[in-house]
Amino acid sequence: MSRPAPLRIAFITSTPMNAREGSGTFVGIQTLAGALARLGVQVDIVAPHWRLPVLTVRRLLFNAWLPFRRWNHYDVIVGFDLDGYRIAGRTGRPHVAAIKGVIADELLYESGLAWGTLALQARWEAYHVHHADCVIATSRYSAERLMACYKLTREPTIIPELIDLSAWRERFDRQRNAPDPGRFVVLCVCRFYRRKRVDLLLRAAEHLKARIPRLEVRIAGDGPEQATLERLARSLQLSGTVRWLGSLDAERLAREYWCSDVFCLPSVQEGFGIVLLEAMAAEKPVIAVRAAAIPEAAPHSLLVAPEDYQALARGIELLYQQPELRRTLSAAGRAAVEKFDAPAVAGQFLAELERLATPANTEETPRPA
Repeated sequence: MSRPAPLRIAFITSTPMNAREGSGTFVGIQTLAGALARLGVQVDIVAPHWRLPVLTVRRLLFNAWLPFRRWNHYDVIVGFDLDGYRIAGRTGRPHVAAIKGVIADELLYESGLAWGTLALQARWEAYHVHHADCVIATSRYSAERLMACYKLTREPTIIPELIDLSAWRERFDRQRNAPDPGRFVVLCVCRFYRRKRVDLLLRAAEHLKARIPRLEVRIAGDGPEQATLERLARSLQLSGTVRWLGSLDAERLAREYWCSDVFCLPSVQEGFGIVLLEAMAAEKPVIAVRAAAIPEAAPHSLLVAPEDYQALARGIELLYQQPELRRTLSAAGRAAVEKFDAPAVAGQFLAELERLATPANTEETPRPA
């Protein structure tokens, strides 16, 4: 008996295909595509090859082009976030709207031009989820926000974000430097949007710099709020405490995780939070806020009240004062991250796609063996 042909999947995304601009969305898509390929699935990433200064314009032009492409050689089409809305329900193939972050939820924390562009994108993301055959969210929080913001009546399927633990552990194994016992290093990794609340970490650092000897707050990333955050750091006189690392490749990022004492994410809006998984894989204690999907992704973490830099400062100082608590949180994170390993999560995703691709769920004839 001949073996069935591998499932053929199209991943549609206009997210920039690099970690600096694409942030966690890019990491999640690339990791999922690689994990599915290792399971024998053919995955084609359909993305724009041109660059425009305004991402929203690029996204809309890319989606306007999609109806002119042939899709009949795929078994399932997966569009991420708003991407794919122009062809959802129109190709004769099962269509999945895989939502990495609910745009209508993100725009609640923005203002000005950023709010305007996100509002436009949210309109088409709403259209996407209403016309897809299946909606996948990365957390219970995101599923609830999809239903609330877009009036979605059917409950999304929840499949969490994933991390390639083998790849990260290989990177960590290449690190030879242990954390400097003479310093206390707090690491933050994120894209600089207002909703990430890096300003709270800066204010906490100003409060703690006289209380924690040789405190060093290292912040990796960049984004639209960078100039504002750097001005705030200067006004708080944090030049000897805060280090801006810029955007880092995976190898340098692994070094930063490995050499830190604590990982901090003060964000108040996360659809999931892949950086939490990376910190857990590095066996670092996590301090974050009790908001959005963070309690789902890292329930073992030290969680403090959102929008409260003093609570964040107290949490960081507690971790500094109690090495045993740091070890306890590190061990809990090391155990918890296993369920997000790429092969396991990709298996869940594949099972959902195979369900959609069966002849009972499509009018198309079965693909040839």
